[in-house]
Amino acid sequence: MKLTAEHEQLRDTLKRFIDREINPHVDEWEEKEIFPAHQVFKGLGELGLLGVTKPVEYGGMGLDWSYGAVVAETLGHINCGGVPMAIGVQTDMATPALARFGSHEVKEAFLRPSISGDYVACLGVSEVGSGSDVASIKTTARKDGDDYVINGGKMWTTNGTQADWMCLLANTSEGQVHRNKTLICLPLKEKGRHRPGVTVARKLKKLGMRSSDTAQFYFEDVRVPQRYRIGEEGMGFTYQMLQFQEERLWAALSGVVGKERIINATIEYARQRKAFGQSILDNQVVHFRLAELMTEVEALRALSWKAVEQMIAGDDVTMLASMAKLKASRLAREVNDACLQYWGGMGFMEETPVSRAYRDGRLASIGGGADEVMLSIICKLMGTLPGRSNKA
Repeated sequence: MKLTAEHEQLRDTLKRFIDREINPHVDEWEEKEIFPAHQVFKGLGELGLLGVTKPVEYGGMGLDWSYGAVVAETLGHINCGGVPMAIGVQTDMATPALARFGSHEVKEAFLRPSISGDYVACLGVSEVGSGSDVASIKTTARKDGDDYVINGGKMWTTNGTQADWMCLLANTSEGQVHRNKTLICLPLKEKGRHRPGVTVARKLKKLGMRSSDTAQFYFEDVRVPQRYRIGEEGMGFTYQMLQFQEERLWAALSGVVGKERIINATIEYARQRKAFGQSILDNQVVHFRLAELMTEVEALRALSWKAVEQMIAGDDVTMLASMAKLKASRLAREVNDACLQYWGGMGFMEETPVSRAYRDGRLASIGGGADEVMLSIICKLMGTLPGRSNKA
């Protein structure tokens, strides 16, 4: 789609913030396996960058999702995967359902401070044994007077150790698994400490995405007012599936620039690296392969922006978002692996950008719906699953 001067101004604003406030510190944050989320999010919030698509009445800009797509794509300029992912959780994974379906009270309590950067949000869906199979979650929220009493746990929670609140998916009845779940805004802290019954069991040590803190939570008789529910009770699964579409488009777009960056870095390194009397880049198999990979990245960009256009038009983008997420995930593995090979021994060293991209990029085929889940969704919509028709 044709971007406007306003789109480009937004991109430039975010790029300047990244160059000034994020990239100079990425190596340190990767080493510490955490970044100062409150500090970074507050800076983004002051520029309006955490609420680009959110309602104006709660501090957002109220713009359509093409502007959110520009933000997602521009985050690829960050020299790691962990910090962009953490920002994406705040903007496009933990807050879309709240912005769309939440009451005025719950938006004031949780959306407004998330847009301003005063709160760090996390998403509580996955559990031990319930990752891509969302319908199988076990966490419960039992009614008691005007409260929900929450018991259970969540796993692989991005921003978890620093988060002020969680967009929690929990079972609120014993009914059918797609109709018994509710999204609830769960405050995690009181006066800077975790609330009674909320336990961060551990900060998870990961293969990649190291600058992003990831937690495992336990909940024991945690009381939350029922008014903190997002939308209707029992509609949580549906709301979460809608959030996933935005998350998956965000995931596809946020990786485009990073893939370009690694290919370009590889071109420069391969031009300087010599073997058998010539640069590595002079080998036709190398420069042809890099040209092929850059072509694939452009194809991903086109697919992703086509989905953005259709989403803005109000169309169902489930298939295109699933395709874009699948393509982005597979391409991340392909690009990073191929480029690492051309760096030779240095590609296996932690000090090189390609090794970080290799570690960080592997998550894409697992998080936010595994490749196999994306394929199942696409097959279902194509009518190629046994007993199904795309005309049904």
